[in-house]
Parts: sequence; structure tokens; C-alpha cells
Amino acid sequence: MCLGVPGKVIEVDGWTAVVDFWGVRKEVLLNIVDEPVKPGDYILNHVGFAIRRIPPESVEETLALYETLLKDDVDDLMTSDVRGEIEGSGSR
Repeated sequence: MCLGVPGKVIEVDGWTAVVDFWGVRKEVLLNIVDEPVKPGDYILNHVGFAIRRIPPESVEETLALYETLLKDDVDDLMTSDVRGEIEGSGSR
């Protein structure tokens, strides 16, 4: 299963953004995201690509869902995937 991870856009430079994922900052590519993003927006990241901008009215609910997921048992496959995506290469 593929799982995207939400993050807050900190800065944008062309097709690249610095995105904060629970204190881990990573560069993310913007060339396939569904609409333009700017600092302060939240995106859904999958393997280094922003795949969609999270609508402002959905951010709080989305982050709460992931917070719950990250509190789960470390041996859970979905939790491991999310942590791997957050901690993966490309951190700044």
C-alpha cells in the first residue's frame, strides 16, 4: 500500500518546496501536485513528490488522523510506512 504524508510548506522555489513533517524538513518536488502551493499550505507527500494540496478546511482533520496513526505500535506496517516517509532521505 502507498501512503502519503501531510506536511506544511515552509518555502517554495520553482518546482521545489521545503516542507515540515512533524519537525523534519524535507525538499519535495511540486511538478505533479494538483494545484499551486505557497508557504503555509499543507500538501500530501509521497516519495518526495507533493501529490495534492490539502484543502484548508481538511488540514486539522487530516493532521489529527496522522497524529493518531503515529501514536500506534511501532510494529504496525502502516505506522512504519508513515515514519519511513517522514524520516526518509532528503531531510534538511
